[in-house]
Amino acid sequence: MPLLTRIRGPRDLDRLSLEELNQLAEEIRSFLVEAVSKTGGHLGPNLGVVELTIALHRVFDSPRDKVLWDTGHQSYVHKLLTGRQDFSKLKMKGGLSGYPSQAESEHDVIENSHASTVLGWADGIAKANQIMDRDDHVVAVIGDGALTGGMAWEALNNIADAKDRPLVIVVNDNERSYAPTIGGLANHLATLRTTDGYERFLARTKEVLERTPVVGQALYDTLHGAKKGLKDFIAPQGMFEDLGLKYVGPIDGHDLEALESALAKAKRFGGPVIVHCLTEKGRGYQPALQDEADRFHAVGKIHPDTGLPIKSSGADWTSVFGDEMVELGKEREDIVAITAAMLQPVGLEKFAKRFPDRVYDVGIAEQHGAVSAAGLATGGVHPVFAVYATFLNRAFDQVLMDVALHKCGVTFVLDRAGVTGTDGASHNGMWDMSILQVVPGLRLAAPRDADQVRAQLREAVAVDDAPTVVRFSKGAVGPAVPAVGRVGGMDVLREPGTDRPDVLLVSVGALAPMCLEIAGLLDKQGISATVVDPRWVKPVDEAMAPLAERHRVVVTVEDNSRVGGVGSAIAQALRDAGVDVPLRDFGIPPRFLDHATRAEILAEIGLTAPDIARQVTGLVAKLDGRYERGAVDAVDSVDSVESVRD
Repeated sequence: MPLLTRIRGPRDLDRLSLEELNQLAEEIRSFLVEAVSKTGGHLGPNLGVVELTIALHRVFDSPRDKVLWDTGHQSYVHKLLTGRQDFSKLKMKGGLSGYPSQAESEHDVIENSHASTVLGWADGIAKANQIMDRDDHVVAVIGDGALTGGMAWEALNNIADAKDRPLVIVVNDNERSYAPTIGGLANHLATLRTTDGYERFLARTKEVLERTPVVGQALYDTLHGAKKGLKDFIAPQGMFEDLGLKYVGPIDGHDLEALESALAKAKRFGGPVIVHCLTEKGRGYQPALQDEADRFHAVGKIHPDTGLPIKSSGADWTSVFGDEMVELGKEREDIVAITAAMLQPVGLEKFAKRFPDRVYDVGIAEQHGAVSAAGLATGGVHPVFAVYATFLNRAFDQVLMDVALHKCGVTFVLDRAGVTGTDGASHNGMWDMSILQVVPGLRLAAPRDADQVRAQLREAVAVDDAPTVVRFSKGAVGPAVPAVGRVGGMDVLREPGTDRPDVLLVSVGALAPMCLEIAGLLDKQGISATVVDPRWVKPVDEAMAPLAERHRVVVTVEDNSRVGGVGSAIAQALRDAGVDVPLRDFGIPPRFLDHATRAEILAEIGLTAPDIARQVTGLVAKLDGRYERGAVDAVDSVDSVESVRD
């Protein structure tokens, strides 16, 4: 009987011998490869933390002791050891989340999937333990990549201030975040990895000097008294100890005995301790180890024996952007690129290979990246900062007060905008078009297809006196959606064939095919519709108000929160222009969305062509005074998804 099937909770580990624990580690790796290859998920990071997770749950008593993960994508082994071994629907609707989830288990404390926050959480929980006079332990596991984030160091500054407040910080050092970790901290950790430890040096020195007559002990005492300077020379962990943090390590993160010993020592210390563990991302799975790009950080469905994708999804939005960046780089020497530890995921790998001196990886530090971009722009170049839409939230103040206030020509490219689905609430890019509406001077583009990604990226980098934003979806990009005309700066995608059409349907970004489908469904109900793509959704095009005035009702459809989104901005623009036309906005309701496929989420929130067409039909029926029961019921049944503004 496999050992893994006997593990129902962390305390089941207590009964296993060292030999059995090592066998369990191998079973877990086999399980992860087999399970994740069928569903997709974060494979490489979890293969690297198997022994570390086992040791954590052997030494600490979860859930009484709080084990926190940064980021949460390395928590699969933690899930297995805390009674969650059904991975058949990992990241699917009704299945396990790809991150810690409070709804799943009492062992999951924080649903942490934005990096560099765990030390702040740990600091707060440790303070609460002290106030409440609890003797619980707090353990924060942070990847070396997450230590490149400024929030981690803000927290360390506070943690180190309390010498008697127990808190264990485990640095999972695999030399990588997505790709190899870069920067001064990475170099420091590399030095710690490759230097003989001070304690071993001192022990060997003591052994020799104790055999030396007369002067031996005196020399040893002198060396021990000069401990600080000598320690920095022999094993430069002084950066941590200067902060007031006890440092233990480096520890072989795949040696269970060494791990348990180090963690037990840290547990007994009674103050803040850093345990530095060296792990190998992708350990035990040769295809991952051979993947120099990111060691199978995240994979789709793959063949478990070869690691090769089971199917190709074709060209995606990210690759279209990446290819166009290379073309822009050839044409303009002033174009530079910035990434926050995600060179490959945001499509900048080709640009980096072609122009290695014109790309900057700032680590997981979006705030610094935005300010650095402002500096680059002030220095006379045009930076393109490519980042997931959900992560731009972290740099809002810098976009507002550093880039926009100073009228810097910086282009932000937001990948994974809108509903992304399987990574859950934290990764949906559903807030960017709302929060950016308040930034004076900022211009925001939402391309509908690959041609528009290329065109609008070029339009964005041509702006040198204000921030520009280009946002696009996740996954495969569909066929081109041609325009049949233009009004102002807006593309007309469908003309109604009548002088007084019923509906002006405003399509935002990748939802253009859906909006054309809606128009077709309305046409079958005898309702005429114009479909227009604003292209640049901020500011609202001056031609929008007079165009809206020629219709009976305006309908906006966006892959963004309805609160403060494009629909809200257009409604305000119509009011300002004195255009008294009813407006109904369709988008994402103001709630966190559970993980599921994009299609499942859109259906759940009523953001599909049939749902919207039914409600617009009901609205037009009301305007006509035809209170058809079916249409009215359709409108009333989904009133949480839309509102009428008039």
